[in-house]
Amino acid sequence: MSNKNSLYKRISSNEIVEDYSLRYAPRAFRRWSPAMVASASLGSIAALFPFAISASLVNLVGTQSALIGNIVAMVLCVIVSIPIANAIAKHNVDMDLLTRGAGFGYIGSTITSLIYATFTIIYFAFEGSIVAQGITGTFGIPLQLSYLISALAVIPMVMFGMTFLSKLQTYTWPIWIVLLLLPIFIVGTLGHFGTAQWISFSGLKKAGGPLVDAAAIGLVAGALISLLVQIGEQADYLRFMKNDEDCNVKSKRFWTFMSGPGYALFFVVSFTAGTYLASFTSRHIGINSNDPFSSFLYAYSIVFPHWLGVTLAFLLIVVAQVKINVINAYSGSLSWSNFFSRILHHHYGRFTWLLMQVGIGLLLMELNVFTQMAALLGFYSNVAVAWIVAVFADIVINRKLLHIGPSWVEFRRGYMHNINPVGFVSMVVASVISIAAYFGVLGSSIQPYSPFLSGVIALLLVPIIAIATKGKYYLKRSYEDDIHINPESETHICVVCNNEYETPDTLGCSFYAGSVCSLCCTTESNCHDSCKDNMVIIYSRSSVIEKQNLVNNIEG
Repeated sequence: MSNKNSLYKRISSNEIVEDYSLRYAPRAFRRWSPAMVASASLGSIAALFPFAISASLVNLVGTQSALIGNIVAMVLCVIVSIPIANAIAKHNVDMDLLTRGAGFGYIGSTITSLIYATFTIIYFAFEGSIVAQGITGTFGIPLQLSYLISALAVIPMVMFGMTFLSKLQTYTWPIWIVLLLLPIFIVGTLGHFGTAQWISFSGLKKAGGPLVDAAAIGLVAGALISLLVQIGEQADYLRFMKNDEDCNVKSKRFWTFMSGPGYALFFVVSFTAGTYLASFTSRHIGINSNDPFSSFLYAYSIVFPHWLGVTLAFLLIVVAQVKINVINAYSGSLSWSNFFSRILHHHYGRFTWLLMQVGIGLLLMELNVFTQMAALLGFYSNVAVAWIVAVFADIVINRKLLHIGPSWVEFRRGYMHNINPVGFVSMVVASVISIAAYFGVLGSSIQPYSPFLSGVIALLLVPIIAIATKGKYYLKRSYEDDIHINPESETHICVVCNNEYETPDTLGCSFYAGSVCSLCCTTESNCHDSCKDNMVIIYSRSSVIEKQNLVNNIEG
């Protein structure tokens, strides 16, 4: 038993496995080129979820309403994601650490970690269900067993984080591209399915109804705007971008855009292709076109014998879904690590939460969550939009326009207030009001647009609360009082774990009378935040510039 415990401890404490899950990603670890980081992060575009959700929505509301709703949602995703992606690539932190500093506070961001973890689990279950449908359709085994296989297969691939995932994503792109484009080509040529037939498709349940409907557009956009949270999964890779001085700056900017907001551009293409395929296959297999495996199989079978069509459809499902579900599992394990480390004051290792992520995802698969995609995402969007828009507003409006709050991202417990009302209160208020609208409390006319109401409220409240509080909840104590950190040193030894960390990941600790790493600070339960004095910092433009110069010196 002790040997097993020892092995588990080695796995959960190995930073190759951990991938700095609760930390600033150190410069020494960021050895991948921007293009390689982008290749790993864009594994999300391989997902067949766009084909599943587009089929579900186009069969419900028709092609034109589905396409317009998709474009509306994705334009907003790009706009909101740009400053978030840039901040993550610059400061080398994940979405949770960014949220801490961007108006939520140390404990306030715990709630967003839970929101994000829920997002990754929902999508893990959706994508895993697609794999399971392919396994069952190919081998004829019970769907419940296929769910189990699709979930457990992810674990060994996700264990070794970025080190393995960067290679997996790079080498599987050619196979994915060929297998995805072939059935689209077949439908367009041999299926004789033209643009006019595609655009005029009004759905399975509303034949002869209006091709464009405002409420239908709102329903589609409301479901898809939940993909704002996808920037969190992209962030788990973006944080490994090299410093500007270590790479070509223009290349970094391009790949940062493609790694972050770029996912929405690819989603538009995949969603559009999905509506085209589904509007064709639904005429032949009906509601079964919601299942990507069945849809691709029908398209392949136009040309190939059934056995070969099944083989190609299954191979496409496996390659595409492995590329995305390793990301869902990986990002979920990071988020659960962040959440429980602050709740329990103990770090059990990312591997622990990987197992939990897979377990909960498997439960959702068994509950057949796949059939409720649009409704579940529509509800989830209300909270997701409030969170991401609040972070966006803090970065763009508060810091850049109003000069309220520091221009860097502070994530270390010892420097932070537990709750910053700027982002946290804005998110809660926006979520509550928009959920009420979602359930029709504010009237039927606004009901389809509840996620957009959530975003508008968060966008307005963030600067209002920041001005009202004068930015005093961003930092609890100043760097000048930190006598245990030498800003001229590139690294420090943590007096608790005795490991060496780069300066941005360490802070002075009065409880231990020395420098500690951010993780040991997070898991400490006996200090009762004794390092935080009663000083409250009110940020003016001049003080922000002065402290930014200090941080620039610290970060080299």
